[in-house]
Amino acid sequence: MKGFLVALAALLFVSQQPLPSQHLAIEQLIEIRHPSSPSWSPDGVHVAYLSERAGVANIYVDAKPLTNFLDGVSGGFFWSADSARVYFVRGGDLWQAPIRGGSPAAVWSTPDAETSVVPSPDGTRVAFVRSRGAGSGLVTRGLADGRESLVIRADNRTIGNVSWSPDGRTLLLADAPKIIRHEQTPPYSGSKIIYTINETVPGETVVVPSSGGPPTSMTVRGGFVGRRWLDATHVVFDRQSSDYKRRTISLASISGDEPKTVYEDVDEKFWSIPGGAEPAALPSPDGRWIAFLSDRDGWDHLYVMASPLSATGRANISGEHARGEPIQITKGKFEAWRPAWSRDSARIAFDANEPDRPGDRHIGIATIGRDPSHASVTMITSGRGTDTSPVWSPDGTKIVYQHTDPHNSADLFIVDVGTRKSARLSDSMPSSIDRAAFVEPELVHYPGPDGQPVPGWLFVPKNLDRTRKHPAIVWIHGDGVNQNYDGWHVQRNYAVYYSYHQFLLQKGYVVFAPDYRGSIGYGRAWRQGVYMDVGGNDAKDAWMAANYLRTLGYVDMDRVGVWGLSYGGFFTLIAVTDQPTLYRAAVDVAGVVDYVMYYEDPYHGGWTASRIGTPEQNPKVYAQASPLSHVDRLVRPLLVLHGTSDVNVPYLHSVRLIDELLRNRKGDLVSFMTYPGEFHYFTREHVLRDAWHRVEEFFDAQLKSSSSSTQ
Repeated sequence: MKGFLVALAALLFVSQQPLPSQHLAIEQLIEIRHPSSPSWSPDGVHVAYLSERAGVANIYVDAKPLTNFLDGVSGGFFWSADSARVYFVRGGDLWQAPIRGGSPAAVWSTPDAETSVVPSPDGTRVAFVRSRGAGSGLVTRGLADGRESLVIRADNRTIGNVSWSPDGRTLLLADAPKIIRHEQTPPYSGSKIIYTINETVPGETVVVPSSGGPPTSMTVRGGFVGRRWLDATHVVFDRQSSDYKRRTISLASISGDEPKTVYEDVDEKFWSIPGGAEPAALPSPDGRWIAFLSDRDGWDHLYVMASPLSATGRANISGEHARGEPIQITKGKFEAWRPAWSRDSARIAFDANEPDRPGDRHIGIATIGRDPSHASVTMITSGRGTDTSPVWSPDGTKIVYQHTDPHNSADLFIVDVGTRKSARLSDSMPSSIDRAAFVEPELVHYPGPDGQPVPGWLFVPKNLDRTRKHPAIVWIHGDGVNQNYDGWHVQRNYAVYYSYHQFLLQKGYVVFAPDYRGSIGYGRAWRQGVYMDVGGNDAKDAWMAANYLRTLGYVDMDRVGVWGLSYGGFFTLIAVTDQPTLYRAAVDVAGVVDYVMYYEDPYHGGWTASRIGTPEQNPKVYAQASPLSHVDRLVRPLLVLHGTSDVNVPYLHSVRLIDELLRNRKGDLVSFMTYPGEFHYFTREHVLRDAWHRVEEFFDAQLKSSSSSTQ
């Protein structure tokens, strides 16, 4: 009888589990979570991370939710020194959540807002900025006894970006950048709706003893990234020139001496390694070495140089390298990114793609030892998909990393460095989704306008009847310096679009995604192919994807749509104005409409000038980069989607687009949806739901017919 009851209970349990759906639904796509920011506990036993659903992130530990706030956790978190709890900021106060039972609770509660909370190196104290009225103050507080000490008062100023020196004796901080607002309101907007663009003026960087005392200016101001401690009295940082042609790594002393340049990259076109590669100077924990990325040989590779302050490091290497010349660690036609030192300073983990496999990435380890000139490199993950963003365990025996592939959205895995065996940590996709139904991409090439082969990714619905004609959609990725991958995109911002394309595939659409010139993954020359030609051959690369689809006998060229986000929206607008009848319908999501307007925005002016100079210098290039000037050529339906809080491509771009279309009597061809309060990358649930259904209905109405396949 007992055995029968157990069996019955098991059947009941199984029957209650959600079964995979036969076809994807948009509501399921919204449920896919995205993990980020993994952090090992100090004892190396646990991993905490953020898990985000539709713009709301909560903290998870070992795949179980530690917090469950409806509005999520904004900002970072850190472990307690004893690995028993996780600290995070909520509502302007520091909170803690025990990992073994108990609810999250405030460590303190004050009427003032506390920000930039960072733990001391020994984990016993925190430093933070407390804002009060028009001023702020830097405060330290003991986590055990709650004793506070005011380090420095900043009257009528806002400070932030706080970090501790390795010995805990010094704090580095900076004035918050000053924001100057410029109005960019068109005359027809009236007096109630005002459009602004922001100019950011960097603040001063200072150091101050953590016990209190007078601050010392670091004479480091603006245009720098990756500020990291080399030892207890020095920091290294990267600086990029305003024209993007010069990247320098500099060393600065807390004494306030003038920074010293220790390495420099100069490019006659522009520095093109994106920030997501994490190319900035990265000191080893022992301060002997500085690692960084450079594309000086045409590909993004890992380099190591001896610290100018380390006599030991220089003594272990010979020749020009002992004098500070960097040593190239990785070599070949691939891009090595996101370096991370092991705690013993002997190894660097990184992720890299492979020659002829630009959409796959794997984790590698460079063993530096005592002499980088004799470093060895070993890849410890393999297979299809992407393995990125390695984080070492404290003892250096394991690495947690993010993995995606054609059947799995981003999740965290842990690899044993010795055995090279990986195990899944998180599972972010709802169990109701049938992963076996996903379509795997195929890397293909087609000739661009100048004959150069353009890479692209072809998705064909499963069981498609290739004796019949089917609708197709070309997806043009954004950012310029981005790419498509062999499976789910590594970034949440674009992973939601990959998910949506799987939805379209199950509706019977063929999908094609080009990696036009300017894309990452293919080396510096391809990235810089846009130089003095934005909106030229790069845009042609994108819309000429239709030429490849024409070679597929099962694609109905009278029912091909095109869409894109941001830079991809810009190319979409060029496609439908430069080749008005090539595509049956188009969707522009927050696309740039005019590069003169983009250049005028201080947030983007330097980026734009680095690629195509100024409008006065190169008026012809700016003319080709202005689909706004050619909307009179539009003859096919266009859907425009844009969020009002977009700072990447200000909402005014779409406002001007709609106004110009109406002036040219194209109102019957355009539909426009505004998303109040939404940013560049759509994240909120109600926005995603509306946008995805709206795009589905638009493409179905324009591209589907009674004769089209619904398989």
